[in-house]
Amino acid sequence: MIVNPLAPAWLAQPADANALAPQVWSQNSVRAASGELQIAGIGASAIVEQFGTPVYVVDEADVRARARTAHDSFAREFARVGSAAKVYYAGKAFLSTEVARWVTEAGLNIDVCSGGELAVVLAAGVDPSRLGFHGNNKSLAEIDRAVATGIGVMVIDSVIEIDRIADAAERHGVRQAVRLRVNSGVHAHTHEYLATAREDQKFGIALAESADAVAAIRQRPSLEFLGLHSHIGSQIFESDGFVEAASRLLALHAQLLVDGPVPELNLGGGFGIAYTSVDTALSIDEIATRFADIVAAECARLDIPVPVVAVEPGRAIVGPSTSTLYTVGTIKDVQVDGTAVRKYVSVDGGMSDNVRPALYAADYSVRIAGRSSDADAALVRIAGKHCESGDIVVHADYLPGDVRPGDLLAVPATGAYCWSLASNYNYLGRPPVVAVLDGVARVIVRGETEADLLSRDAGIRSGHAASRAQASTKEEGTS
Repeated sequence: MIVNPLAPAWLAQPADANALAPQVWSQNSVRAASGELQIAGIGASAIVEQFGTPVYVVDEADVRARARTAHDSFAREFARVGSAAKVYYAGKAFLSTEVARWVTEAGLNIDVCSGGELAVVLAAGVDPSRLGFHGNNKSLAEIDRAVATGIGVMVIDSVIEIDRIADAAERHGVRQAVRLRVNSGVHAHTHEYLATAREDQKFGIALAESADAVAAIRQRPSLEFLGLHSHIGSQIFESDGFVEAASRLLALHAQLLVDGPVPELNLGGGFGIAYTSVDTALSIDEIATRFADIVAAECARLDIPVPVVAVEPGRAIVGPSTSTLYTVGTIKDVQVDGTAVRKYVSVDGGMSDNVRPALYAADYSVRIAGRSSDADAALVRIAGKHCESGDIVVHADYLPGDVRPGDLLAVPATGAYCWSLASNYNYLGRPPVVAVLDGVARVIVRGETEADLLSRDAGIRSGHAASRAQASTKEEGTS
């Protein structure tokens, strides 16, 4: 086996370039006897025939199962240490009315961070008492609407929000439950731009200033202080960052208990998932067990009761559930430094439907979806169709060397932060989101058409109006 020197050190050349690494694909993704990729009982070609490409394909049973597992695992493990848990699905990963129903039916709450996300969840019929609302710059209108709606908890991100939320609660005659987001100073092992607990960043209040902020919260009768909130990063594979964050937060938690109740502690989310065959992510069961052990041990050391612990997994629920299907357009064998060939395989989507490789240098996997092949594996780079050199969907993986124009490709683990970060760059419409269950596919988010894009261009409407007015004037002048 000849190894291409352009391959990254972590990427092993597979014995079978058709094989699906189970940790990367949804639970109901298999390669059928025909060689075609099947997702939840329906073949990739049948999905594409009905919906075209690009298309996000969500394994509905997979999402529901991961949501139930998260709920049950955290409930079981924190009951074991004499407490309870609340699991919030982080809506920013991917949110639609259908997904909101799936996760709440599995027992989860939902975390939102904008008025738009709140609107989607309310449109799904979710009880607002099961919602948390966070964000570093909530508008006065967003705060007022959330409080008036009966939001379960508001996360205070800055001192200025204390009075804003308290005033809204007074106007609506309610006592609003709040958490205080704190910068623990812990930096999880993750991408620089995904680190969200350093002191020099936009989220939360420094640990040293938090006791004063809690005192200010407790001075407002319209606010009910539930506890502290932390988030140390995203795509985290280790638990050591959570150990240190919990230690620092619980020390403050114990201090705050002296002056009043602190029933909860929110440790955030950021649990990693596998995007490539070499990624090893902790299971939800493992995370729940480790969290319960971490919190219980620290509470025992501090001699305080174990609080109700809240967590906010989003990526870990929806990320592995989804694959994006593309159609191959052009293929180029590019000689690099005169020593090796990189095969560029271009598809009909790109950074408009998955900006994470460009934004975070994120790695993904790829497989031919419409067939299998016995051809030798070739190193490929999957490129998008946008006019950007950084428009890469998959930096490096192996496909059968006979990959050709018209082939269907599947990129797995695209459920989180792909559709939610999608754009209309180069005036491409955002693809549809299709849910598959028991061999049946249905649209849960409609794809955009050129007509949708043009409908927002006010110049087209005014131009038509001007043309009609001119035509009318001419007709009147000749009558």
